Formats: sequence, structure tokens, C-alpha cells
Amino acid sequence: MIPLSSEFKLLKKHSTSTRRIIVLNKTDLASPSQVKQWMDYFEGQDDIAFRVNSHNRDNIKEFLTFLQARVRELINTGYSRHTTTLMLVGIPNVGKSALANSLHLIGRINAAEKGRLKHAAVTPQPGETKNISSFKIASHPNIYVLDTPGILPPNIPDAELCCKLALTGAIQDCLDGEVELAQYFLAILTTSDEFKKWAKLGGIEKDMLVVTATDDELDLEKTQKMKHRVTDHTQDFIVNNVRKTLYHCISSFSGNLDEENSLLHLIEVEYANLAEAFHLSSEAVDDLPKVASKLLNLYRTGRLGHYSVDSVPSKHW
Repeated sequence: MIPLSSEFKLLKKHSTSTRRIIVLNKTDLASPSQVKQWMDYFEGQDDIAFRVNSHNRDNIKEFLTFLQARVRELINTGYSRHTTTLMLVGIPNVGKSALANSLHLIGRINAAEKGRLKHAAVTPQPGETKNISSFKIASHPNIYVLDTPGILPPNIPDAELCCKLALTGAIQDCLDGEVELAQYFLAILTTSDEFKKWAKLGGIEKDMLVVTATDDELDLEKTQKMKHRVTDHTQDFIVNNVRKTLYHCISSFSGNLDEENSLLHLIEVEYANLAEAFHLSSEAVDDLPKVASKLLNLYRTGRLGHYSVDSVPSKHW
């Protein structure tokens, strides 16, 4: 979660706080305590904010009810008429299309007039949305939401900001380098407390592929499926192996993580051990990008803990 790094600053300059809602999407990937800190921060800034998980139906219902209440307030104060249009604006890959789909689906279920069900394409790749699309999400009053393409500034001079955007998928990995990006994530994980949750996972399973049949008895198709299962990094046992590996590497490290050289050394150790956890050869140079790709995928799908990559600013209010 990167509430400040992903902020659309141009909109903030040209919009009043009463008509702008900050949506903290993908809150399922951050810890509840971190989300609360951010909600408190925005409240202290007199901003209207709402936490959202686009894949949680109850949460979307709650958000839609909140939006309907806000629209009624605008109608009563003369800002809006009987039809209101909301625009989803932000950087790429923050979940605008997924949110539009969910609001449209829930709104259609509750509507007396169903209308045609629409669907915006959703992929993990940034820049998938090319055009502006309109979705009806409520009736009485009528509310439409516009799903818009992601917008980025033409130049991102800040290296750390670039890493944060790439880490969360706002820009393509190749623009920042997958291996370097994975190392950046390992630095975040290593200096957090998330790994401590994996202390009770037990020992690392070294070999999950055991074939006892002879060549004549061997079912080739079955064996290939077993091998695929071993190399599929989303399998639970491999994910647990990755967690255990990271826990053992970090907890057994005796160096000072406040020193950059010590932290870099530990990340190298983690990388070498992760290659084995992913059933790759730690000595093969070509496997470095494979480790990075698998590791980043597990992070982005929430399999390696909950993180707020941005730190909540010190309170000045």
C-alpha cells in the first residue's frame, strides 16, 4: 500500500476536499493497524477517505452506501442534480477497473431495473485500460462511475518513488529491473516484523518430488504433473518453504541491519536460499530473474505478509 506515492497530486490541486474521496484500495494487502493509521492521517488532513477491498462484497456494499449518502448530501446542497457521475482517477494498476466492476455488479443486484451487465478488463499489467467507460452503480438517485486509464507524470526523478511504483505494479517491472526490485522488497521485508509470524511453520521441506516406480512402471503424464506442481511457486508448500527460508535467514543473521553493507549481504544470502526454496539452482545466473519474478508475484498477491511501503507522515495536526 502506497497512499502517498500513488497520490494523484494534480487532482488534489484542482478539487475541493468536499467533492474528492480518497479510496484506499487493496487494503487486504496491508495490516489493519497500518490501514487505521492512514485513515487517521487523512482524517487529520480534513480529507474524506474510505478503505476498500474490491473483492469483498460486504465491503463494496458498505462503500456504495457511503457513496449514495455523499451524493444525497450534494443534491441537498445544490452541487448535484438527479444524476451524478463519479470519476475514478489515479495511477495505473491501483484497482480502478476492479472497483468499477464491483460497484456496478453490486449496484445492479440491488437495482429494480437491472440493465445490461458490463465488465472492464482487469489484468495485473499496468496500462490495460485504454478508454473511459461508464458504469451505472445506483438508482434513485442515479449514480454512474467512470473508469479511466491510469495517469502518471511524464518524469519520475525520485529513484525510491520509482521503486515503490514498480513494486506495486504501477509501472512495468522491466523499467526498473525485476532483480533490483525484488532486492528492494527483501529490504522492506527483512527490516519489518512480518517474518516473525512464520516462526512456527516448522522445518523446510527439501524435496517434494519422490518417484518410486521403475522406468517401465512410470506414468509419464503423472510425473510431469508432479514436476509442474513442484515448480509452481503458488503451491502452498512452496509458499511455506519461501516463508520458512526467509525466517531462518533473517532470524539467524547476527549482523547489524542498520548498516547498508550488512543488509545487502543478508539479501544476497536470502536470494541464494530462495532459489532452492523455489526449486531453482542458486548457481545459475539465469535463475536470478526467475527468483525475482516468483518472489514479486507472491508479494503482490499477499502471500508474503502485509505491508505499507509508504510510512505515515509525522502528525502536524
